[in-house]
Amino acid sequence: MLDVSDIGQLLREGGRSFSFEFFPPKDAEGEEVLWRSISELESLHPTFVSVTYGAGGTTRERTVAITRRIAAQTSMLPMAHLTCVGHTTEELGGVVEDLRRAGIHNVLALRGDPPGGPGTPWAPTPGGLEYAADLVAFVRDQGLTVGVAAFPEGHRDAPSLEHDAQVLKAKYDAGAAFAITEMVLRVSDYTGLVGRAASVGANLPIVPGIMPILGLGSMRAMVRLSGREMPTEILDRIRPLEDDPAALRAEGIRIATELCERLLEAGAPGLHFYTLNRSTATREIFAALPVPV
Repeated sequence: MLDVSDIGQLLREGGRSFSFEFFPPKDAEGEEVLWRSISELESLHPTFVSVTYGAGGTTRERTVAITRRIAAQTSMLPMAHLTCVGHTTEELGGVVEDLRRAGIHNVLALRGDPPGGPGTPWAPTPGGLEYAADLVAFVRDQGLTVGVAAFPEGHRDAPSLEHDAQVLKAKYDAGAAFAITEMVLRVSDYTGLVGRAASVGANLPIVPGIMPILGLGSMRAMVRLSGREMPTEILDRIRPLEDDPAALRAEGIRIATELCERLLEAGAPGLHFYTLNRSTATREIFAALPVPV
């Protein structure tokens, strides 16, 4: 029998998925925007939604509170992010217990960025966990379903794509039931990742992450944070529109829609949208897809 509260099982057996990611807002105005977006996206009946975890555990209470409210007040299945950064194992156990009490059964387990930011040296928190695989095993032992991150072009700190694949295999061996990628820029990057995972025996569903281009500067900055560059073929379509924000946004939606179509054709089990707590672009892409997701 299909367990509709287990994201891993839903991805393996429940058909094509469609999911959204939100982050805890910093103020009351942001909170209002977030819940309006959640309300507008609920009508699309996503397979699940996720709530991120601030650097160094800075949004612990808000992440748990938002995830709890989604579980209690909406029809959507929530998943909370959790990172190794800034927590001892005792503190991590407290977060997991908070989630369990809130009725949350799914966690995305992440090492997290170093306290100094992406690309700076990594050091584990004293008394904490060092690797994402350690956190996967820790959360899995508490009886929750665990997802992990995957990287279409390899993690920025990985010495090679092969090493990156072995890290994903370690997370799979520790109990990861599924993976969600950082934003995919090219279909070939996603299919390459899936192939590498299969070659090392990491046999878990890998859902591609989608972020439409709504502004060139902001998108470039986010891509560079992950140690990558915007593909030339995308820049060739976007650059001529830099002085026309409306036209640039429309082209960004078209590019994202085309990417979604091709990813689904390539066998992706679903699509995971980084919403930035806004609903309009995601709803536009959803409406433009030629087949129901």
